[in-house]
Amino acid sequence: MTNPVASARVLLAELIDYAGLFPPAGLSMPAAVTQYAEHLRTESAWMLGRFIIPAARLQEMEGAASGLLPTDAAAPPWRLSLLSGGDAVEDAELVWSFNERHARGAAGRAVIDTLELKAADAGAAERAARATPAGVTAYVEIPIAEDPADLIGVLRGAGARAKIRTGGVTAEAFPAPAPVARFIRAAVDAAVPFKATAGLHHPLRGDYRLTYESGSAIGAMYGFLNIFLAAGFAAQGLALAELEAVLTEGEPGAFRLDEAGASWRGRRLDLDDLRHLRARGATAFGSCSFSEPVDDLRALHIL
Repeated sequence: MTNPVASARVLLAELIDYAGLFPPAGLSMPAAVTQYAEHLRTESAWMLGRFIIPAARLQEMEGAASGLLPTDAAAPPWRLSLLSGGDAVEDAELVWSFNERHARGAAGRAVIDTLELKAADAGAAERAARATPAGVTAYVEIPIAEDPADLIGVLRGAGARAKIRTGGVTAEAFPAPAPVARFIRAAVDAAVPFKATAGLHHPLRGDYRLTYESGSAIGAMYGFLNIFLAAGFAAQGLALAELEAVLTEGEPGAFRLDEAGASWRGRRLDLDDLRHLRARGATAFGSCSFSEPVDDLRALHIL
């Protein structure tokens, strides 16, 4: 499909942050930046979000991408999300100096506009959020084994966003549906936007290979359509048990996207609901592959 329906355009725009450096892909830096540059030239580039880069590898990334970054002042810069190195002062200096070097294009146009951090408790969450440089959006990954409502409240007070880890390369890395639904409910109720990361290579919930290695184990993985539409329905007041049902839905025909909105088993989100979801609800997800989600969307005839 070369012209996706309006709801797909709204729901999927700039949805996928590219994390090719991370497992299971685990690409080298040259391979990852080359892949990102190639994805930006495809007809699916409208779905591509930021390049995710650890703070410790930022200089390496600059070297590998030096011939790939746009130099035309009229061209949009590459957008980067920096994974914090754990030192707020060093993070701020890295962001400032990188953005200064790349603002005008002499070194290639790029901008770090997002910082991703981790926090295990309320104090750490507040310190992380408040140390974020001005003009940069902070996403703070928090634990969800216990009710995260208080931590999410701290993030709201500090002007930060939340981040949830939804999987990994082992079956044990995937949280159960109940805490994921509870996290989504808490974030939506507090009006705190969130992003998700890990284990979201596929649009729909199902059993998939956990890595790209021959003989990889197979496990239940969340679908990114499940996560994002669950957040949309949470804003409509859907109960936790029903949110879990959305998260575990694996039937392709249960989700429908059309010119007027998206639906799941009789429940519906119109285009304004989807716009609000993407702007102020679930904002993005990190994936070590861009082509895999795109290929799956094509197989479902969403693209």
